[in-house]
Amino acid sequence: MHFVPCALFVVCLWALLRAGSFTGPSHWERVLPGTPAAMAGTLTVLAACAAILGLLLQPFQVRAVRVLEGYWYRWPVTAGLAGVLIEVQRRRWEALRERAEETASTATAREVRADAGRRLGARPPADLLLPTALGNALRVGELSAGERYGLSTLASWPRIYMQISDRMSEALTSTRDALDTAVNLCWSFLAVALTYGVALYDEPHSWWLCGGALILAAIAYKGAVIAALAYSGLMHAVYDLHRFELLDALHYPLPRDTATEKEIFAEVTARFTGRGRTHVDYHHGEDWSHPHNANRSAYAEHMDDESG
Repeated sequence: MHFVPCALFVVCLWALLRAGSFTGPSHWERVLPGTPAAMAGTLTVLAACAAILGLLLQPFQVRAVRVLEGYWYRWPVTAGLAGVLIEVQRRRWEALRERAEETASTATAREVRADAGRRLGARPPADLLLPTALGNALRVGELSAGERYGLSTLASWPRIYMQISDRMSEALTSTRDALDTAVNLCWSFLAVALTYGVALYDEPHSWWLCGGALILAAIAYKGAVIAALAYSGLMHAVYDLHRFELLDALHYPLPRDTATEKEIFAEVTARFTGRGRTHVDYHHGEDWSHPHNANRSAYAEHMDDESG
């Protein structure tokens, strides 16, 4: 997750230093060591530097993602830029909504309308948009996965995550690793582009290296957006499949219908945020008189009869 992006930056910086790019014209013939022993030693040092850099940057992983999401309100300059980009995102949202609501008379038009509706569903409401595509891809999961059932996703996610199945955990971990890796690659290529720009500003024939690094950063960012959309989809699946396990773990009664479900989850959310009732009747153990558990009891009796 961290080693390869860090290794890319370390190798590029080392190559520029070896070529003397920071102090004058680049001499690329000086980059590679002259002997196998020197090459092995160089690779060992570069690998160690990349590993150390990765360890130093690991605590900042969440911040690295959040910056690319568009949480820029702490700094005046970026806050102004955020407002401009949010307006761009809002106009795209409006264009998608208009396209999704158009009357379709042909098969092609219906496909375009369906695609617009799908893309619109992968974005949060217009008043909650963030400046970047990555931020909006993650926010749609953060604001709707649990809210469909009356739960606050941000407040309940750390708790419901502990109740998920092993298969779901593997899928979430794999998708999150892909997201973090793509984000780290994006930052690495941006750092490489900046370093190339500083070192090669007086060598126009080498500026294509900066452009190539920026293109690779854009590709990595697109990959991060795709991974974020997949992660948001898995967040929805977690609440679809495991919300009742959360109630079991909290010793709350299981709901009898959707109306009761909304009430219970609203109370759970209130307690998560410190605004719940002071008195709650907890349910410990199995209550086989409950309809939800009665079905399981009948199934258990059926299996006993079959085995007998």
